[in-house]
Formats: sequence, C-alpha cells, structure tokens
Amino acid sequence: MTTRVLIADDQALIRAGLVALITATPGFAVVGEAADGQEAVALAEATRPDVILMDIRMPVLDGIAATRRILAAAADPVPRVIVLTTFDLPEYVYTALGEGASGFLLKDTPPERIVSAVRAIAAGDVLLAPTITRRLVETYAEHHRAAATARHRLSDLTARETEILRLVGNGSSNQEIARGLVLSEATVKTHVKRLMAKLALSSRAQAVVVAYESGLITPRTSTVDEVPPDGGPRAYFGR
Repeated sequence: MTTRVLIADDQALIRAGLVALITATPGFAVVGEAADGQEAVALAEATRPDVILMDIRMPVLDGIAATRRILAAAADPVPRVIVLTTFDLPEYVYTALGEGASGFLLKDTPPERIVSAVRAIAAGDVLLAPTITRRLVETYAEHHRAAATARHRLSDLTARETEILRLVGNGSSNQEIARGLVLSEATVKTHVKRLMAKLALSSRAQAVVVAYESGLITPRTSTVDEVPPDGGPRAYFGR
C-alpha cells in the first residue's frame, strides 16, 4: 500500500529536497507540493494525502492555521500532519498538537529519520523529535491549566476512562495500558474512542495535551530530555 504525502514549505530548496527524499522511498508517493498554507489547504482537499509534511512559517497562511483548516474540513480517513520547522519552541509544540498535528520534527532531522517519522505517523503513532520532548508540552500546558479546566469536561468521563486518559497522557500505548489494567487491547481502544468523543477531541495528541492542561497529570520537574538509545525520533504515544 502506498503512503500518499503532501509537502508544504515556502522554501523551494527544502521543498525540492523533501520531494526527492519521499519520491525515492519505496512505498511513498508525493501527491502535491504547496508553497504556502492556503495552497496546502487546497491541495489537501484535492489530493487527500495520508500524511502532510507542514512547515510552520509560510506566507498567506501559516502551517498551524493550515493544519486547523485541513483537519476541520477533512473527511475520513483524516490526513496526519507532521509539523516540520527550524524553530525549537515549546509554544509551537503545544499549539500544533492542540490543533491535531500528529508529529513535530526539526528541519535538521537526518533524512532517514524523516522517513521513519512519516512511516510512524502513517501507522498511527504520535511522534516528537528527541529535542522536542514531552517536557516542553508539560511546561507550556502549566500556564493554560486554569482556562483548560473550564473547557475540558473531565467530569463526563467514567472512572475507567479518566484512568486511561491519564495513561495516554503519560505516553502509554494501548497495548501497555491493556497489560497494566488487565484488559484486552480492543477494550482499551473502545475506551479511548469514547473518551475522545466525550471531550470532542480529534486526535490522540490532543488527548495528551488535555491530560496536562486539566491537571490530570502533574508536570515533571526533570530538565533532562528523553532521547531513545539510537538517537532517532521517538514515538511517545502509540495507537
């Protein structure tokens, strides 16, 4: 099965490099190139890609606004967005994930790891680059907790759904949650689907943000980035 990829970046050289990289990878196909966010929105509707590599800073419409419009208008299957940028800032991580992006990588990520990221996202994972860890989401979410409590109606969740949301926020995959709670993986998936529907969330990444914003998870005080042993991109949150 071919993974269809849309590439959006206002820098022609970077865009051409990404096109060449994706085109040369077996099982991938580039279905469109956009030089600004508005063009990305139009191409996403026309080509229905599986994965979108989305730059943040683009003319006409920035990548986060483009992501919001694409995901709001998309029919199933909804494309998965990887935000690709030169800026390692926590507010970008927080905002991009909050809008439904499934991954966040820096443009200096080695080509083979960008390919790995596209594969992971296409498979349904949520992925953050080693230098953009969950610590950044935690730090930024701390400042939004008061407003979030009013927005996110955790009281609508059952005790089991609340516990599973906490585990999702901690980075556990469905398989790990099932093992820890002695449930079937299918049961866990059902709980995740229901809690996301109750909270009006469109992606698992948004569930992670909600878990921190609402105070369900207390941010760690550690300042050490979590980096996988091979130094590659890490998928913190499974399907």
